[in-house]
This record gives sequence, structure tokens and C-alpha cells, in this order.
Amino acid sequence: MQLAAAQLSAHLQRGLKPLYTLHGDEPLLIQEAADAIRAKAREQGYTERTVHTVAGAHFDWSEVLAASGSLSLFADRQIVEIRIPSGKPGKEGSPALQQLAEASQGNDGTLTLVVLPRLDKMTRGGAWFGALDSFGVTVQIDPVQRSALPQWIAQRLSLQGQRVAGGDEGQRTLQFFADRVEGNLLAAHQEIQKLALLYPQGELGWAQVESAVLNVARYDVFKLSEAVLGGQTARVQRMLDGLQAEGEAEVLVHYTLAEDIRALKRVKDSLAEGRPLPVALREQRIWGVRERLFERVLPRLAPVAIDNLLHSAHVVDGIVKGLKTPDWPTEGWQALQRLALQLCSECAAPQGLPPRAKITP
Repeated sequence: MQLAAAQLSAHLQRGLKPLYTLHGDEPLLIQEAADAIRAKAREQGYTERTVHTVAGAHFDWSEVLAASGSLSLFADRQIVEIRIPSGKPGKEGSPALQQLAEASQGNDGTLTLVVLPRLDKMTRGGAWFGALDSFGVTVQIDPVQRSALPQWIAQRLSLQGQRVAGGDEGQRTLQFFADRVEGNLLAAHQEIQKLALLYPQGELGWAQVESAVLNVARYDVFKLSEAVLGGQTARVQRMLDGLQAEGEAEVLVHYTLAEDIRALKRVKDSLAEGRPLPVALREQRIWGVRERLFERVLPRLAPVAIDNLLHSAHVVDGIVKGLKTPDWPTEGWQALQRLALQLCSECAAPQGLPPRAKITP
């Protein structure tokens, strides 16, 4: 049985199942979901806990099977926790997990908790995951998207009796908070807890949040791609500064931007050949958030604009590899910022503007 993370609390109030699987890449939310299951289990007499971390191809699954099949000498009930950081149980692990899932039915003495990273569609279609889902409860822990982060912060503040001001001031405060902690939910949680230590319950002003919340944002190139395609200029500049400070490779940032431009070109060419947009996107393996962004951006991108972007990407490829080009910055990160903002500007431009003149090499 599949559950959304938001449904877990209500589910636990109705009763505890013998098998749970958590999968996702957000450590804070995974930890909180696991803590909620363990707390409910302790209420029902599961007083002993063993933890098995699957590492390497030669992990001994017999210990896990033995632990799950035996009652504790010191407690009536036990929690057997299996952590698989790689998300791949291996050749021996797959049948072992299927056996554990089947054996969990009717076993009131053992609660099994399996913790996994985010899984792709193919892995979720495997027999071992299917068994965990069929015989137990699987909970997918999704990350908090940037657009939802201000509301998430407000909810967490309310749990400790604090809130921001109403209206535009409050929204500005939450947006500032979100900018400071984007991509680092665990640090965001810690910053929220810090506000509870610094200030009493009640309303928090802009100055209080601004002076207390540290800049702990963490960025990755995939989120940069979404921000650029979304035309979010200020966010793109923050992310590039953050990636540079974190030591991200210039060539990786360039590859991400250039691949977005090439993908836009390929889809645009497919549309010109008469293919429907959904078919063209599927052929280029574009789905999820990027699919929605491409659907919004493509109608406003003139062919000459894409040609200009391709030329700029070619120029920046040389710059990050040490070449110099007239009228372009010689420093790689400055060139990357120019390319990113050029693409961002095209993605943010209102539909129907006249195309710009083509740049000649």
C-alpha cells in the first residue's frame, strides 16, 4: 500500500502495520517519518531495535532474516530496521526482501522498517520493491520544492508558536528565509529551531529573521536548470554564486546549460517537422518539472533566439576550457553567468516579442 508522506500521521493513528518502507532523498523528512513510526511502535510495546546497514556486495542477509524471524529475549516485540543507502539490495538481497515481506504477515512480534534513497521508476518496478509494497506500507518522501518552501517554513514556525507578520511584509520575510536555506532542509529546520531559542512565541519581524537566519543554502546544477528555464533571474544569480562558492566544476555547469539549449533546439526542430509537442518531448526524454517548463518556454522562443543561444554556449565552452573570445569575459564563472542570464531572459520574455537579430560567429 502506497502512502504520501502527509498521510503517514493519520495512518499511524489508525493502527500500526508490520512492514514499512520509506524512500526518498531528503534526510530530515526521512528521519521524521522513521521517528514517527518508531514512536508509535514503542507505544505498542516494541521496545527493542536492531539496525542493519546494507553495504557492499557481500552483505550477510542471513543475519537480517534470523533477526526478523526470532523473538527477543529481553522484549515482547522488536523493530528490525534495514537501511540500504545505495537503493540496490543486490542479487541475494532481492529474494531476502521478498521473503521478509511475505513473513511479515501475521508476525506481531516484529516490525520491519526499510529505509531507501529515492528510487527511479525501473527500480520501483522490481520484484523486491513490489513485495514490500504489496505486503506492507510504502511511503515516498518527496523534497520540498522551492515554490513550497515559504509555506513549509511558516508551518514549522507555527508548530513552535511563532509566525511572521501578515500581508506583504510577512511574505517578504518568508521569501528571504527561503532564499537563505534553499536546498538544505536540515539546516532550515535548525534555523527555525534557533528562532524559538532567540525569540518568544508570537510574531516575528523582518529584522529579527534577517539578523538570525544564516545563509545555509545549497544548490545543485539540476535546480539551476529549472530556475533558468523558469526565467527566475535573481534566483539564477544566487545559485551561480552559491555553486561557485561550493567549488562546483565550471564544465558541469556549462554542460547543464548547454544541454538545455540543445534540447530546446531538438524539440523545436521536431515541432517544425510536424510532431505533436508531447511526442517531441517524450522522444527527447523530457518529463516532470522540465516538461512543464519546456511547454511554457517553447512557444515564445524564436528559431533565431535558439541559434544565438547555441552560439553563446559554444563560446562559453571554449572559455571554461581556457580559450579567450573577444567581447566575452575571460573568467569562466562570469561567462557562465552571461550565458545563464541570456537563456533566462529568453525564457522570461513575454510571448510575441519580435526576434532579435541573429549573432554571426
